[in-house]
Amino acid sequence: MIKCPPYPVFLLLLFFRIFLAMAQNTTIPINVGVVLDLDSRLGKIGLSCINMALSDFYASHSNYNTRLVLHTRDSTRDVVVAADAALDLIKNVEVQAIIGLKSSKQASFVIDVGDKAQVPIMSFSATSPSLRGSYFFRIAQNDSSQVRAISTIIQAFGWSEAVPISVDNEFGEGVIPYLTTALQEVGARIPYWSVIPSKATDGQIVAELYRLMSMQTRVFIVHMLPSLGSRFFAKAKDIGMMEEGNVWITTNGMANSFSTSSSSVDIDNMQGVLGLKTYVPNTKELENFRARWQTKFQQDNPTILNVKLDVFGLWAYDAAWALALAVEKVGGTNFSFRKMNSSHNSTDLGSLEVSQGGPELVRELSSTRFRGLSGDFSLINGQLQSSTFQVVNVNDNGERGIGYWTPQNGLVRNIISTRNTNRYSTSNASLGPIIWPGDTTLAPRGWQIRPNGTIKVLVPVKVGFEEFVTVRHDFSTNTTKVTGFCIEVFDAVIKALPYPVPYEFYPFAKPNGKIAGRYNDLVNQVFLGNYDAAVGDITIRANRSLYVDFSLPFTESGISMVVPIKGKHDAKSTWVFLKPLTWDLWVTSGCFFIFIGFVVWFLEHPINEDFRGSPHHQIGTSFWFAFSTMVFAHRERVVSNLGRFVVIIWCFVVLVLTQSYTASLSSILTIQQLQPIVTDVNLLLKNGDNVGYQAGSFIYEILSQLGFQDDKLRTYRSAEELDELLRNGNENGGISAAFDETPYMKLFLATYCSKYTLVEPTFKADGFAFVFQKGSLLTLDVSTAITQVHEAYKMKAIEAKWFKKKASCSNPNTAGSYDTLSLDSFWGLFIVAGVASSLSLLIYVAMFLYEHGHILTCVDSKASFRTRIREVLRAYDQEDKKSKKDNVQGIAAVESSPNTNCLCLRRPSRSRHPNKIVPEIVLEEEGTTCTQPSELNPNVQATQEIECGIELTAIT
Repeated sequence: MIKCPPYPVFLLLLFFRIFLAMAQNTTIPINVGVVLDLDSRLGKIGLSCINMALSDFYASHSNYNTRLVLHTRDSTRDVVVAADAALDLIKNVEVQAIIGLKSSKQASFVIDVGDKAQVPIMSFSATSPSLRGSYFFRIAQNDSSQVRAISTIIQAFGWSEAVPISVDNEFGEGVIPYLTTALQEVGARIPYWSVIPSKATDGQIVAELYRLMSMQTRVFIVHMLPSLGSRFFAKAKDIGMMEEGNVWITTNGMANSFSTSSSSVDIDNMQGVLGLKTYVPNTKELENFRARWQTKFQQDNPTILNVKLDVFGLWAYDAAWALALAVEKVGGTNFSFRKMNSSHNSTDLGSLEVSQGGPELVRELSSTRFRGLSGDFSLINGQLQSSTFQVVNVNDNGERGIGYWTPQNGLVRNIISTRNTNRYSTSNASLGPIIWPGDTTLAPRGWQIRPNGTIKVLVPVKVGFEEFVTVRHDFSTNTTKVTGFCIEVFDAVIKALPYPVPYEFYPFAKPNGKIAGRYNDLVNQVFLGNYDAAVGDITIRANRSLYVDFSLPFTESGISMVVPIKGKHDAKSTWVFLKPLTWDLWVTSGCFFIFIGFVVWFLEHPINEDFRGSPHHQIGTSFWFAFSTMVFAHRERVVSNLGRFVVIIWCFVVLVLTQSYTASLSSILTIQQLQPIVTDVNLLLKNGDNVGYQAGSFIYEILSQLGFQDDKLRTYRSAEELDELLRNGNENGGISAAFDETPYMKLFLATYCSKYTLVEPTFKADGFAFVFQKGSLLTLDVSTAITQVHEAYKMKAIEAKWFKKKASCSNPNTAGSYDTLSLDSFWGLFIVAGVASSLSLLIYVAMFLYEHGHILTCVDSKASFRTRIREVLRAYDQEDKKSKKDNVQGIAAVESSPNTNCLCLRRPSRSRHPNKIVPEIVLEEEGTTCTQPSELNPNVQATQEIECGIELTAIT
């Protein structure tokens, strides 16, 4: 038998059950409205997730006092019905919040109602950035948060243009201003904005696709919902726009539904498409919920098969959870309505009551933080803060993740590896392999000029100077061959592009092969769209740039003048020997010659007889010695080490200076033999000389502006005609000078350099360049390729091939100014010579004062400073016997010695004086005499008695 519990325990259990029942009956119900398209897949998924969220929330928070009570309304995909349902929920049900509102257009109507009634409106699928309201909460990613990710992808692949394609409603139009700004920041532009009606027919979609196909841009950004997007891509595939060369990027409005699409046909139509998908961290809680939701949804909707949970369902779950938390924090006492003080009550909006708990509920929602199924939940300014995207590539039967984009790190391959780095990547190498439309792994260049990919290039037909462009038509085969310098440069530039560009040349000629017009007419053909580009000796001009685009110039710029050269010396060459050096270098050199002469005299004067004698003799010797070093003809001996050091340094300076002078003078004399007959345009105008220009060239306008009359202008079409005009001269109906662009003149001088010379550019011109249609995407890439061809020295090889010089012109002469040597070129040498000389002087003075310092101290203490200095100078002026004995041959001296013997010096030597007597070396007692016979001249019997201790001098 069953034993009953003791009576006290039974009463306690009964009381506990009664308490729980009372607690459940005392929970506060809070009315909440749900407005969804219940017949749509998104509506069914959203409602299912909201119900499961509240079930899970109160199961884990059973002690909470509030309970959300859902009141569901079907908007039936109609904006007016959705607004009416929201108004009914607020006015009649007095809901404290509304969740749902599938589209941005529905939300824009209801937001104003919520603001007026102070009822929070929460949407998990309205993503347009244009939606704003004090009581509006977007539990979803704002569409503007993905524009920077899109622009980074555009930048990573180097695409310069992109065409956005959007639907014509709040959802499509709201993101375009943000997308335009983001693309401009990375150097890309939007040439066209394609708008598709939300209820477009198949015919309207096809017509717009054909319009896009006719454009050059091949990068398309699709921003529309899956229902319209699937139809759009189906038609794009039908007309061939899903083939190789096209780039399709979809926003998360479509990419979030890639994995939940129930039709394999939709995916098959989007092969190669890139998409930005909202990134949701995968957690155990999320996996568990997916499994539970799949079972629950299949039970509630058995007729709907193969439905997968998407991010919108997760946002709906988190929105309901956040609202339940906020309501619990507010409590149930303040959730009531009061009437508004308004006299206009004739409409439902005018008679709306205001929620008393609305403002507090908004504050609690704004501060709610938790870890939701979609990630960290936090609302700032009513926006869900979640901005990480996964980059996916549609292939085969679904999507394939190829990388991620984060605001901090840009494009990354693995989201985990970027947590400890702050580097922002804009490289496509950060993404995985991509299979593009057309089943290719080669990244498209993002544009094409013509549907068949071959561009039409117009070339001029020339009569002269055919080295630039030559057009030859073979009538037997009816083919045209185009060659020349400009053509070969264009070929090299096209090959340097990172992608192939097929092209065909079309001569700008009449049916009979004659020239069809001037160069302005040729450029106009490109402007009219008859041709995609023009190649040849076409100069960049400001008036042409108004209608077409030019690449960077591929030749030298400037307009030069060619004139005949003289064959005789200039009569004004009397002082030509002074021109190699500037006046400051002449003055500095002269000063240093004088300074070096003084330094050598100062160091040699006490010990060297060559630098002694009368003042005039010493001054002359010093100047002679210094200036004779210029031709290395100095004969005076330098016996002191300091003097030799100074002379060595100075001789090196003189060597460099004289050699440079000789080279410069030779150059000047050569140039002067080839001087042009005229170098000034004003002189031509003053003399009324005839000048020439190439027929059809813009040079005519420049010469007219300078003041040349038409009767003074002569035209030429070839180098031979120009040579004839210059050879005839002004007196015989020819010309004194010719004006043309520098490339033409250099080509002319390659043959006639011995007769004419080139004067440096007289006027500015921008050189030859390639012509493209205004806004052509080829212009930038071709300009970059021109730079690469120049840096690779290919341009020099092409120039050498087409402009090779004749044998007689191996050294073409260009008239112009010669280089005069200036002080700046030798300043370092003069500094070295000056420092060495000054240092030698200081060392000598220091040594002299050290040896003769007793003179300053032994002189009468009452003597003035001037007297002391005079005594020092007198000591300096006296001949240094000790140094002479050590350094000078042929000079003898006898010094007193403390010994009792007398040393008489005799050293054989060659003397400059034939009758000079050289003493012999003997040792005598003090007080005796030394007898010295003459050795230099045996016929002279001269002797000298010398008392021991007295200086011995030579006998003459």
